[in-house]
Formats: sequence, C-alpha cells, structure tokens
Amino acid sequence: MNTGSFLPRSEILLSMPSKLLRQILRFEWVLRRRSDEHSPYDIKRQRFSSPHALHLSSATGSPSIAFNNAAVPLQNESRNSTPSPSTVASPHTPKPSGCVPPLYGFQNRNISSNQVSSGKDKLSQQIFDLFHTCQQQQDDLEKKEFCRAQLQREIQTLFPTSRVYLAGSSLNGFGTRSSDADLCLVVQNGPVNQKSDAVYILSLVQQLFYRLPYIERPHLIRAKVPILKFRDKVSGVEFDLNVNNVVGIRNTFLLRTYAYVEKRVRPIILVVKKWARHRGINDASRGTLSSYSLVLMVLHYLQTLSKPVIPSLQKEYPESFNPTMQLHLVHEGPSNIPPYISKNGSTLGELFQGFLKYYATVFNWEKLMISVREAKALPRPDGAEWKNKYICVEEPFDRSNTARAVHEKVKFDAIKAEFMESWQKLRAKKDLNVILPVRATIQKR
Repeated sequence: MNTGSFLPRSEILLSMPSKLLRQILRFEWVLRRRSDEHSPYDIKRQRFSSPHALHLSSATGSPSIAFNNAAVPLQNESRNSTPSPSTVASPHTPKPSGCVPPLYGFQNRNISSNQVSSGKDKLSQQIFDLFHTCQQQQDDLEKKEFCRAQLQREIQTLFPTSRVYLAGSSLNGFGTRSSDADLCLVVQNGPVNQKSDAVYILSLVQQLFYRLPYIERPHLIRAKVPILKFRDKVSGVEFDLNVNNVVGIRNTFLLRTYAYVEKRVRPIILVVKKWARHRGINDASRGTLSSYSLVLMVLHYLQTLSKPVIPSLQKEYPESFNPTMQLHLVHEGPSNIPPYISKNGSTLGELFQGFLKYYATVFNWEKLMISVREAKALPRPDGAEWKNKYICVEEPFDRSNTARAVHEKVKFDAIKAEFMESWQKLRAKKDLNVILPVRATIQKR
C-alpha cells in the first residue's frame, strides 16, 4: 500500500466537488444530532467510550463521539497512525495464560498431526496436511492489518473520529491464505440504520476510494448488512467493509476462542470450508451457506456429540463474552480461558465423516435451529426472519438467522444432496480426494 504523506483534511474537502462536500458536512451534522439524542438504552447496548477514546474539537464540525482501539489493538495507535512492521509482530509479545494466543506473534501455534489425531489413518493425515498448508500465516495477517491502518487513515479524512476494525476469518483462527478480509467501519456511538445510513456512508467512502490509486473495483452491495467490496492492488487482498455491524467484532473473538480451545477444531473447520466451496454450497450471495454459517454448523456438531469435543463457551464463561462489554475490551475477554480437555478421542477423519453424516441423516432441518450459544438444537422460532427459511442457524449474540440466504428449495435440496453424497463416498473410500481434490486445493490455498 502507498505509505506516502497525506493532505490535511481541510485541503481534501476543499478539493472535492461541492455536491459531495455538502453531503459530507450535512451527514456529519446528522450524526452529531443523533449522538446528542441517543438514549441511555442504546448506549448501554453498544458502549464505545474508553479512556483511550478520540474526541474532536467543535471546530471540525464533526460529531463529538468517542471511539476506541481497532479490533487488532496496537499499542499507542493514534488517529492517522500507520503501524510499523515491528509494531505489528513483535517477537517479545507476551504469551497469554489461556488457550487463545495473542493477535500478533503467535498467530499459528505449531500443531503436530499426533496432537489432533489419535490415529495414523490416511483421511486424518490428509485433513491435517490440508490445514497445515492452507491456514492463514502470520505475514498474511500483518498484510491485512497494515491495509486496515492505512484505510482507517484515509477514511478519517471524511469521518475524523471513525475507526476501522479487522474482523472475521482474518482474526478468528479459521482463515486461509486466500481468505478475504472483513472490515467494520464504526462511525457513531450506537446502531446505524443499515437500509439508509449505512448505504449512504458507504457511498461516500466509495467515492473516496475511486480517488485512491491503490484501490480498485470499489463496489457497493445493498444487502441486509450493506458492504463495500474492493481490492488493494499492492497486497492483492480483497476487502468487505461494513458500517457499525459490531456484532461481527464480538463474534470474531468468540470464534477465535473456539478455534484454540481444542486442537481439532481448526483443521476440521478449514476442511469443511474448502469442501463446501469446492462443492458449490459456500456462497450466500448465490443462496447457499456463508462461511460463518458453516463454522457455526461445525461447532454445533462438535458440541452435540455424546462425548463433546467442545462446550458452549458462552455458558461456561458468560463474563468473557458479555454482549455489553466495551468494544475495545472484547479481544481481552477470553484471554484467560483454559484449553478444553475433551473425553472424545475421535480422529480428524472420524469427526469429518461424522459431521457429514449428522447433517445428511440426523439433523431435523424442518423443526430445529442450530444454536452454538446453547450447545444444542432448539425448536425453530416463530418470528418473520425464520419463516420460510430452509436452514436456521442462530447468531450467538444477536440471535438472528445467519443462514437466511438459503430461501430457495432448489438450493436447500442441493446443500442436502452434497452432504449425503459426500458422506456416502467418504464412507465407501476413506480418501479425501473422492470429495475434494487435495493437491489442487493446496495449490489454490
């Protein structure tokens, strides 16, 4: 990414077309009014103030709202700061007392195949080899974090007190070398209307990105949670940027804890994501399953075995995943959670086969909802969001349906068929290649 000097905000604004300048100034006025009128209830739900927050002077004409450190917390990161490589990954980063490694320096703890598989069977070894080769590396994360800091600096020319957070698979432990990066732009204290305000904010950011030589293809997608998709030319990373979807930051660190609480979780989830992508059932924009839903489905399966591989972390450690926890503290919540000692001795191959069988033959799609929060299947809710949906997967914090994109029977039938076919093929021949070409997948990473 370009690391050159930046123009002062006043010069950038004055260089903009008058229509765009009026839009930005008016929107800042609206945000300031909303900030003044925010109810205590909303503030309690989304706390963003902290001792390290940034406050604007009234001279800027921007909302006086407090914001905090990024989801990748960097020491002494100030407004318009860009981290140096030594700051991003210091070899002196202290090791945590719990199972979850620090965000930098220990992203990939070395895992041997013996630690995640009690057997030497071919299928388990294939799963481990795929995981070992394709998992996101420390330099991949550093690259994304550098981009995040640079983009935050650019966006703060429009919204000076905003913060950009890295979230999703880049941080939750389930990323691959080819994973896109999810970003959350926080512009105000409290929720943002996703149908109107979020779209408007992203349209302003889109116009800004058109002017940046290292950003290409900024494309606004108007979904339930609108996103701005774009690519950084220098790093080659694809980004999805949302506005104030802070539940994504909270669930990032919940999933990160699941990723490291038991050593078999990450390899199983990576192979499931690769399998689903190869079989054409991992694309919410085309009416199939999102990666997030797939992760929750795997966690649910591992929780509901007769001898669970993992527990419900929200039930075991409610204080670590308090939905009202201040955003800048979310990454610290699970820092002292110890590894889970499971009595289940299944190999990676056995668990993967069991996952396919569970959703092919056991789970009642018509009557039940997947709940990682409760570590069990629950009766389907009656709300509108769940009606006429073929798959119900509960979001652990806001309890929405993460699989709402699956609303066509033909897509649902295709998903079920893939589970059934893959389970039957793998049962007949315990070789991952019969459902997923291992060598080609490794080459793609």
